[in-house]
Amino acid sequence: MSTKDYLEKDYYKVLGVAKTSSQEEIKKAYRKLARKYHPDANKGDTDAEERFKEISEAYDVLSDEKRRKEYDGVRSMPGGFRGQQGGGFPFDLGDIFGQQGTQTSGTGERIGDLFGGLFNRGAGTRTGTRRPRRGADVETDVTLSFGRAMEGVTVPIKLSSEAGCPSCRGTGAKAGTVPRVCPSCEGTGHETRNLGNFGFQEPCRECRGRGLVVDDPCPVCHGSGRKQSDRTIQARVPAGVADGQKIRLKGRGAPGENGGAAGDLYVNIKVRPHRLFGRSGDNLTMTVPVTFPEAALGAEIRVPTFRGQPVTLRLPEGTPNGRTFRVKGRGAPRRDGTKGDLLVTVEVQVPQKLDDQTREALLKLRAAGAGDDLRADLLQQARQE
Repeated sequence: MSTKDYLEKDYYKVLGVAKTSSQEEIKKAYRKLARKYHPDANKGDTDAEERFKEISEAYDVLSDEKRRKEYDGVRSMPGGFRGQQGGGFPFDLGDIFGQQGTQTSGTGERIGDLFGGLFNRGAGTRTGTRRPRRGADVETDVTLSFGRAMEGVTVPIKLSSEAGCPSCRGTGAKAGTVPRVCPSCEGTGHETRNLGNFGFQEPCRECRGRGLVVDDPCPVCHGSGRKQSDRTIQARVPAGVADGQKIRLKGRGAPGENGGAAGDLYVNIKVRPHRLFGRSGDNLTMTVPVTFPEAALGAEIRVPTFRGQPVTLRLPEGTPNGRTFRVKGRGAPRRDGTKGDLLVTVEVQVPQKLDDQTREALLKLRAAGAGDDLRADLLQQARQE
């Protein structure tokens, strides 16, 4: 199929959808037609096979937001796909694909750029200039004590990344020389491999994606234009950060190339556990021991808070083992300046050694409750199906 034949196809008509259809509507229409015309369901039917190819081709373009926008931009040009007199195009396709286009579509975009993006080739790629390249994202780990994580801290982070070589200023060429434009890719840094009506780009093998060829390489970077460098940045870790949290520092990653933006730095936080306090979201947790009389009769106990004054906790009479009490506002800091809560779980302690007086008191307590069988319901439930 020629380029002109391909451009004249109405993909919306092929799928039976309107130009304003959503991606979900396009997908639904494609699936319905694909099931109907799939070769497995139409053995030996060449017409169905060709129809299936047309459907797949249309969906490949319309399901991709970027390619769909470019396709719609081309269709919006004066004369559209069908052209003017005699059904031809109102412009020379050879000019569009052979040199940098100057005509514009109805959307203000260059025709060459539209076609170049749609087919991965054409005028927009032969600029002879290197495109800005964003720097790589960098990821590192930081281990903090429980206290520093709670209060927030500024930590120095040492990073190793590639930056422009100071000797050749990033050109890769020896002092007094300059690199030349790669003859294979004409400075674009990539090559296009055509597969019928489609194509895909890959880094140029001669210049390795740089768009430039260095005949006399810099002795410091050996022609790469990049040099490994170490730098230390100060990263602010906010108060209340939790173990496993990831912090993004925009623009603090590897430097970009050719004026491109720097990448981002991602800091993985690891927090060492505390001997007493734990974390549950924005709440701090702790377990405090209580005696049997305190749990049975009720009591007022003092419990510590994290780097604050102790608070008095009232245990009601008959407090069961494992009950959790909430102390408001004594937890981890939040972003809005408020704090979570402190969750205190009581653990009733059983004495390991008993003196005579304590033993006698417990014997009297057991005798007083001799008629109560706490496990009667358990034995009854066990017999049930």
